Amino acid sequence: MVNPLLIFKDKQLRIILALRDSSKDWNISDLAKATDTTYAHSCNFITACVKAGLVTGEKHGKIKVIRLSDRGKKVAESLYEVYNAIRPDQQGPQKAAQPAQQNAQETKE
Repeated sequence: MVNPLLIFKDKQLRIILALRDSSKDWNISDLAKATDTTYAHSCNFITACVKAGLVTGEKHGKIKVIRLSDRGKKVAESLYEVYNAIRPDQQGPQKAAQPAQQNAQETKE
């Protein structure tokens, strides 16, 4: 079985897949916490994604809300399908990111 981490970079994949959840207004800080990455890493990756046309950023006061563009949605869905086809276990990438999301929620409470 192919290890998806040989093909995908784990942190970047977690960020792109987290952005698939369009029910949330993502900002870089929330993305970093939910995906267990540093703020700097998330910021650099989002900047590269904006330049590539995969995400958009809208200012809402001091906060910049990050969303997948139409192109980014297609890429994220394709990555999700490929990841699921080659994943080494039955735990999907969203489930792999959930402990980080739960930890972030627990610290807020």
